[in-house]
Amino acid sequence: MKRKPFFSARNIAYLAVLTALLIVLQLFASAIPMFGVTLNFSLIPIVLGGIFFGVWGGGLLGLISGLLTFLVTAVMGREPSTAFFFQASPVILTITCIGKTTIAGLVAGLLYRIIAKKSAIAASYVAAVTVAILNTGLYLLGVVLMKDAASQFLGTEATATAVFVAVFTLIWLNFVLETVINVLFAPAISRIEHVVNSKVARYRADREGSAPQNRSAKTPEAAQEEPHTPPTEDKP
Repeated sequence: MKRKPFFSARNIAYLAVLTALLIVLQLFASAIPMFGVTLNFSLIPIVLGGIFFGVWGGGLLGLISGLLTFLVTAVMGREPSTAFFFQASPVILTITCIGKTTIAGLVAGLLYRIIAKKSAIAASYVAAVTVAILNTGLYLLGVVLMKDAASQFLGTEATATAVFVAVFTLIWLNFVLETVINVLFAPAISRIEHVVNSKVARYRADREGSAPQNRSAKTPEAAQEEPHTPPTEDKP
C-alpha cells in the first residue's frame, strides 16, 4: 500500500488553518482572566494536529506554539514571571517554552494513532488530556530546574520541593481548566471534521458512480447531432 505524503495539498491546507487558529488563540485567548483564574484555549490546535496528522502534525503545531509562547511571554515580556526567568536562565527557559508543547504534540499524536485503532473517540480524549498534562508537567520541571530564580521571584526557599509546591499551588486550577477546555473542544471539533469528510467522500463516490451511467446514456441533443444512416435496401 502506497503511503500518502505528509505535505500533500490537503494536509498543507489543514495545517495552514490550524496554524492561523493557533496564532489567533495564542495572541488573544491564551490567558483570558475570569474569576481569578486564566483560561487558555491555545492548546486546542495542538491536540487537533495530533488527531488529524499524528506524531509529526502534533509536534509541528506544538513547535509553532512553543515559539510563539517564547516570543510573546519571554522576549516581549508579556508574562512577568517568564520574562524574569528568561533573564535569569535564558537557556533553560527557552528549552522549556519550546520543548513542552512540542513534546506534548508529539506524544499526543503518537497515543492517538495507537489508541485510534481500537476507538477513535477514546483516542481523541487521551490526546486532549495528554497535551494538558505534558504542557503543565514539563513547565513545572523547567521551573524546578530554575529553582534559584524561581525562589527569588516567588519568595520561597531555594529547594526543588519548595519551588514545586509553590508553583503548583499557583497553577493547579489553570491546569484543570486547560484539561477541561481541551476535552470539551478538541474531540468535538475532530468529530465534526470526521462527519464532514465522510459526507464529502460519500458525495464524491456517488458522483463518480453515476458518471459512467451518464456517459453511456445519450442525451437528446447528442442523438440529434449523431448523423442518420439510411437503411440499406436489399438488392434483388
